[in-house]
Amino acid sequence: MVAAHFGQQLKDIADSNIRKIQSRWPEEGAMHLPLFDEGGMEIEQFPREFDMHYTEVVPSNGGDPYAIQRLRGINIGDRLTDNRADPDGYRFHDVFHLAYMTHLGWSPVMRSLFKVKRKSNPKTDQNEDGARAGIIEEAISTLIFNHARARSFFADKKPGRLNYDLLKEVHNMVSGYEVERCPLWQWELAILDGFAVFRELRKHGGGIVSVNLKTRKLTFAQGERIFEPSPPPVAREPFVGALPPPGL
Repeated sequence: MVAAHFGQQLKDIADSNIRKIQSRWPEEGAMHLPLFDEGGMEIEQFPREFDMHYTEVVPSNGGDPYAIQRLRGINIGDRLTDNRADPDGYRFHDVFHLAYMTHLGWSPVMRSLFKVKRKSNPKTDQNEDGARAGIIEEAISTLIFNHARARSFFADKKPGRLNYDLLKEVHNMVSGYEVERCPLWQWELAILDGFAVFRELRKHGGGIVSVNLKTRKLTFAQGERIFEPSPPPVAREPFVGALPPPGL
C-alpha cells in the first residue's frame, strides 16, 4: 500500500537496492570496469606499467620541504609543498591521482601531465579530459584528504569499512562524467590504496611508486631523501691600498 501510494513498484525498489549493495560491497570475484581508454589510440592511452619516483627535497635555508615526481628521469608536474602552516604531507598528494588512474582508469590530471588527452575525439577531449574534470578531481582529492587527516589517514580502514556518505559524496561530484560508471567499491580501493602509499611516502620522505594498470596494483618501495646543499660562501675581493674608513 505504501509503494502504491507513492507510485512505486516493489520490484523496482528491490532491484535498485540490490544495485546499491553490489556497488558498495561487491560479490566475490567482481572485476574492475575496463579502462576508459581501452581500444583507443595507443598514443592517447595511459601507460600501463611504470615507476613514479617521489623525491622530497629539504631546503638548506630552512624553508618548507617540497616534493618532486619524476618519470624515467623527467620531472612531472610542479614542485609541491604542503601550502599549510601545519605540515601534513599534502606535498605527496599526486599519488592519489595515480591511485584513481590505477583503480578507476580515470585521472584528468594525470592525463594532462602525461600528454595523453584523447584529442582524436573532440567531445571526449573537451569534457572528460578538460579543465573542469581536472578541477573536480583535485577537489575530490582535497575533500577526501581533509576527511582522512582527522582519521589517521585511514591507517586502520579495511575494504568495506570506509564511510559510505563520503563515497556517495564523491560519486555525486563525478555525476555526468565517464567515471560515474565505476561502482563505489572501486572508489574505495582507489582511496585506501592511495592513502596506504601516501603514508609510506610521508614516513620515508619519498619513494618509488609502481603502477600497474593491467593488474590494478599500486605498490611502494623506499627511495632517497635529498638535502639541498648549502650555497658556497661569497668570496670578497681583497682591498688594495689604504684601508677603507670604519663601517665600510
